[in-house]
Amino acid sequence: MENFETKIDNIFRDINNWFKVNQLILNYNKTHNLQFNTKNSWDYDLKLNYQGNYFKNSSNTKFWGLIIDDSLSWKAHIDQMMSKLNTACFVIRTIQAIMSPKTLQMVYFAYIHSIMSYGIIFWGNQPYSDKIFKIKKRAIRIITSSRMRDSCRELFKKLEILPLYSQYQYLL
Repeated sequence: MENFETKIDNIFRDINNWFKVNQLILNYNKTHNLQFNTKNSWDYDLKLNYQGNYFKNSSNTKFWGLIIDDSLSWKAHIDQMMSKLNTACFVIRTIQAIMSPKTLQMVYFAYIHSIMSYGIIFWGNQPYSDKIFKIKKRAIRIITSSRMRDSCRELFKKLEILPLYSQYQYLL
């Protein structure tokens, strides 16, 4: 354990030196320690510090707009996206009576598509992403004034929108 702590101290010293040379300061209050776990790994309470500045242990953190959790399940990120997408569906439903389908399609691409596309290469093939696909289908049904049980296959083609899985595969 002492060897590990020595290595960590050396790494943080090098990081701080780099920050100083580049006229930056490492904000210890905003720096998180994210310890990645697998199903079989044991939980180790690691308390990282450098010169008395302790780093917060966290089960997830936001990095460039993506919420990364300690098991890389993307559940927290997808939950946040679901909230944003539900709000977008409400907006589309609210303006649906006064807008044309073409305008609603533009709103879809500006609002829903932009939320869904960001970081899809990371979270797109997670099992939990099915919930995002269901919200996407709800938005498509609202735009086309379809019933909640209608199939979306033809609606996707009509609006020229890729389904979530096709969208993910297209990026690969």
